[in-house]
Amino acid sequence: MRIGMLTDTYKPYISGVTNHVSLNKIALESVGNEVMVFTFGGQDYVDEEDNIIRSPAVPLSDTGYNLSFRYNKTAQELLSTVNIAHVHHPFASGRLALRYCQNNNIPIVFTNHTRYDLYAQAYLPHLPEAIPEAFLQAFLPSFCKQCDLVIAPSPSLKTLLRSYGVDANIKIVPNGVDINKFSPSKELFNREEIGLNPNDLVLIYVGRLSPEKSLTMMLRAFAGAQSAIENLKLIIVGEGSEFDNLRDWCDRVNITNLVRFTGKAAYNAVSGYLNMADAFITPSVSEVHPLSIIEGMAVGLPAIGIDSPGVGDIIEDGTNGMLCKNNIEDFTAKLVRLMLDKDFRNRLSNGAIETSKQYDINHTSSQLYNHYEKLVINKNRNAIRKRNKINIGKIFK
Repeated sequence: MRIGMLTDTYKPYISGVTNHVSLNKIALESVGNEVMVFTFGGQDYVDEEDNIIRSPAVPLSDTGYNLSFRYNKTAQELLSTVNIAHVHHPFASGRLALRYCQNNNIPIVFTNHTRYDLYAQAYLPHLPEAIPEAFLQAFLPSFCKQCDLVIAPSPSLKTLLRSYGVDANIKIVPNGVDINKFSPSKELFNREEIGLNPNDLVLIYVGRLSPEKSLTMMLRAFAGAQSAIENLKLIIVGEGSEFDNLRDWCDRVNITNLVRFTGKAAYNAVSGYLNMADAFITPSVSEVHPLSIIEGMAVGLPAIGIDSPGVGDIIEDGTNGMLCKNNIEDFTAKLVRLMLDKDFRNRLSNGAIETSKQYDINHTSSQLYNHYEKLVINKNRNAIRKRNKINIGKIFK
């Protein structure tokens, strides 16, 4: 099958969506499919993968996203040859999928990866909350109705889409990870390389450093827990617009020597950092189905996070991690318990490894392919029926 993946941004920009598209491309190609990624900008970037089709676009500041209203001629021609188009961003890529694919009878799949309501609140804080929500309620139902299938990575996101009035066909397919690259091993990275001691208790956050992630709350909880656990340390892996603000915050409360900022890390290096840690921490409530939590679980890290859509679909409280209320007191108290109780942490670690197995990319990409195949078959059948009706009509004219 020839599959088109349509995304507003791709490598070298690092994000959960970028990793998701890349992992599925590799998995689907490994079983004989041809996958083309259609994206914007980055013409100067040297792609290490085949079939990355880039159209010119205007960069949107330092967000990693680019603005364009059309694909170039090469992209248009190649897109017309795919059997199915899988959209990963609804606004630019989504509208172009409708423009170029519907007339060619190409089925369109859309995966909703993002809590757009919360992102709007983070990046447009002066807007009343009702405005982003009203926009989504106007845009998403209409867009999704024009797609042949909508994929929600988690049950809670499906519920959220329904609350916005989306009545299209929705299937749940979780995001997958390459389990083979994430396994318990304390030999990949020595803690001493980033100034940590073997007897330290280490938390790790992996992800974008951006406003919607509520990372100051994580630092506040860490500072509170550290007052009770002297050898508690924190590794923060990632980059983003909040990098300087977070470092300044650490300086102001005198925890700079306890927090290690690694900056941007190559995907292949993330497993090594995870293996330095004893637990994974995330304060974000804007997630849909965070791959970083699953990757942490695959190396045996129990996860602690806020009980919210996405995070609450992966973390099972008391089984593979701990879920907290969205307040600093509960987050700090449970963080202290997790890091002080080694037996409890070990039990959760075993549960985390078991949980991660269901998110193996080979399993989740197989689910995707099965949906693709059904859509292509149905689309072809409908096209044949339509042609037959036209031919019969001509006979009896």
